[in-house]
Amino acid sequence: MKEASAAEAFAERVEIKVVGKSGQISLGKSYAGKTLRLERRKDGTMVLTAVAVVPESQMWTLEEPHRSRIQRGLTWAAETAPRETDLDAFVARRTKRVGRARGRRQ
Repeated sequence: MKEASAAEAFAERVEIKVVGKSGQISLGKSYAGKTLRLERRKDGTMVLTAVAVVPESQMWTLEEPHRSRIQRGLTWAAETAPRETDLDAFVARRTKRVGRARGRRQ
């Protein structure tokens, strides 16, 4: 019996795919619409990895201090029960702050 390669030893499932005349293979419906990274190795093997792509306009969300602030906000939202807002009190607070300098807290 043939020994499994190192890559096969870690694989959950190994399949044989045939490349069609147009140079395509079918991965199945579970991969439909997904973005994949193709890594072509020197030994001729290829590795496909599902990836998430972040638009350049949203890259700032992954950089500090924004990333930590976003995480704190998500944690607060998960731990804090929603409650109804008293709109009159909210408007009163906002109008008192009109004269204050606008700036973000550090």
